[in-house]
Amino acid sequence: MNNWDLYAPFYNLSRKFELNAYEQMYKNIRKAVKNKCVLELATGTGLIACNVADSAKLIEATDFSDKMIEQAKKNIHINNVNFSIQDACDLPYENNSYDAVIISNALHIMPDPDSALAEIKRVLKSDGVLIAPTYVWGDIKGSQKLSSLVLKMFGFKVENKWKKDDYLSYLCDKGWSVRKAEVIDACYPLCYVECTHEV
Repeated sequence: MNNWDLYAPFYNLSRKFELNAYEQMYKNIRKAVKNKCVLELATGTGLIACNVADSAKLIEATDFSDKMIEQAKKNIHINNVNFSIQDACDLPYENNSYDAVIISNALHIMPDPDSALAEIKRVLKSDGVLIAPTYVWGDIKGSQKLSSLVLKMFGFKVENKWKKDDYLSYLCDKGWSVRKAEVIDACYPLCYVECTHEV
């Protein structure tokens, strides 16, 4: 069992400390996924899927943690949302399958975010949008540094400690064109980003 499986029963409770930040994120995502077929990676317990489902046409919400998906299925019953266990770096979907892909607060903890972005590009339609909000750990200050050390002690390792500009540069280097970027005030700075394919 991995740390995310152990954390699954408490995940929603921890998000209550970030209600304002998440409401801002939901508002942005609702606009970006309006009437679209959406794939969400690293859905956790399905909070984003649940809060933007009324805007999307349908959402396939996935996570590699079976316990996270178990929690999502137990608590969320929305007709246009389906939950499944998937590896973001090895997706079973056809090329050009989705109008939008969401991967929130996950790229910074992935040992191989390049593979996830390559898979996202493959399954995303050429005119599709990638929505990739990510904590920018390089911009944390004061007490945030202490709490990040506590997370590390509990086994939640941050693989990529980007600052906002570093994160945006990383996405551009991987062939994405940033169309929207803003930092949302949360427990850690949250860089909300929307990207399209570079042509």
